Amino acid sequence: MYRNAASRIRNLKGLSGKRYPSSGLSGSRCMCSAPAVLKPSNSGGFFSWLTGEKSATLPPLDYPLPGVAVAPTLPDYVEPGKTKITTLPNGIVIASQTSSNPAASIGLYVDCGSVYETPETAGATHLLERMAFKSTANRSHLRVVREVEAIGGNVSASASREQMGYTYDALKTYVPQMVELLIDSVRNPVFLDWEVKEQIAKVKAEIGENNNNPQGLLMEAIHSVGYSGALANPLLAPEAALSRLNASVLEEFVVENYTASRMVLAAYGVDHEELVSLAKPLLSDLPAVPRPEEPKSVYTGGDYRCQADSPSTHVAIAFEVPGGWKTEKDAMTLTVLQMLMGGGGSFSAGGPGKGMYSRLYTRILNEHQDMQSCSAFSSIYNNTGLFGIHATTVSS
Repeated sequence: MYRNAASRIRNLKGLSGKRYPSSGLSGSRCMCSAPAVLKPSNSGGFFSWLTGEKSATLPPLDYPLPGVAVAPTLPDYVEPGKTKITTLPNGIVIASQTSSNPAASIGLYVDCGSVYETPETAGATHLLERMAFKSTANRSHLRVVREVEAIGGNVSASASREQMGYTYDALKTYVPQMVELLIDSVRNPVFLDWEVKEQIAKVKAEIGENNNNPQGLLMEAIHSVGYSGALANPLLAPEAALSRLNASVLEEFVVENYTASRMVLAAYGVDHEELVSLAKPLLSDLPAVPRPEEPKSVYTGGDYRCQADSPSTHVAIAFEVPGGWKTEKDAMTLTVLQMLMGGGGSFSAGGPGKGMYSRLYTRILNEHQDMQSCSAFSSIYNNTGLFGIHATTVSS
């Protein structure tokens, strides 16, 4: 079919513009069925591309285009930017590192988490994570959203047992706006009653959905049975504590824990002097409160089992690593081991993520013959000093 179409197009090309003599029809066009003898055309164009003929109008691809400058090659080694650190008189640490990338990332981190919760403030960390970037003393929640969208930025908040993190990503040209909004959101939340109630309702829904998240439940169970003390406090807000949480509880928790000596402002892709000049007027008035002693925790170990109506069995085994991520050498070693044993919490559709074909993973899997069919296998490592293995098996 394609050959016939191509031949017809060639015939049309040859016939167009030619006149054939005919008896009684001098000078008129004649459509005959006899094939015409055509010469190869070098004019190029649509018909040449369609019929497969060569075109002489385009330059060869193995020669540089005239008048086009070739971009310089990348250097073999790029020296990483140096981290600069400045400590304000009230104790706030400001750290930054320059970068050639057009984007900047700024984060405000607080040494505060569920380990500092009391029975009266249980669940405050979880709720504060959801209340991030809501209404402040200077902005409504709608204005916060509009300002972030106007510069194409992205904000996020994360809560852990020992830290609270607030981050803002956008282009470098908007660093002043980023710093001002980020600090305002962390320092001046107003905790409107209707916003708090709305987020409490979402936390309740999240707690209900956790029944379908075995890995999250296992992480909570590991801490509750593995430690005695502050690290045993649940990171997810207990459902029984939600009735006690309100705007007043959150305000007291922030005033007590969001102090200058426990804050770090870090940025990547930002000039250090510019960052200090922007942040200093916004953070210098925080009172210099002495850093409190970190709540004590003792690793005790234990066993936790939960019956569930599910065809899968989820198993996690954890071990204590003294110091956790604060011991840099051990943290790097365990990070490599984590990738070898399944890549942490990352999973692909066909197996346990990046490490699914590692020798270490295969060896461990072969030694667990009681696992009929392993559908997920990974390692877990967090800042509290726990390293463990999480596996999901399907019973036959």
